[in-house]
Amino acid sequence: MKSDRNMIRRARVEDAEVLADLAIQMWPAHALEDLTAEFRQLVRNDDAVCFIKYADDKPIAFAQCQLRHDYVEGTESSPVGYLEGVFVSEEYRKKGYAAQLLSECENWAKKKGCTEFASDCELNNIDSFRFHMALGFAEANRIICFRKEL
Repeated sequence: MKSDRNMIRRARVEDAEVLADLAIQMWPAHALEDLTAEFRQLVRNDDAVCFIKYADDKPIAFAQCQLRHDYVEGTESSPVGYLEGVFVSEEYRKKGYAAQLLSECENWAKKKGCTEFASDCELNNIDSFRFHMALGFAEANRIICFRKEL
């Protein structure tokens, strides 16, 4: 049987380190060990999923999504499939891999009974905004969050 060197597959517990190695590039404020532990838990959760994209047998991208049962801005149903993160290594960008990963997430959410899919991005993340708009998302709202020390 021939292996597909450029496949997308659902992540398993043993992929937690691979996921963390990719995710730390998107979320550098996190500790690698913490991300690894989080992904170990996440891939065991029936309400969450991660997909890994391979190019020439090398993991180069991932997407994380889950079901959200609480209110999701701009939606009318529950649960809602929610894209928590998508990352493609820099040298592999602009090849449609993020769109492929999003499609896997959307299909997973449909199989879980979702009729809506949502996501978010920071106000200043123009690349993420363009990605979402190009792939059929509609902007639901814009917010600025505040905090202060007590």
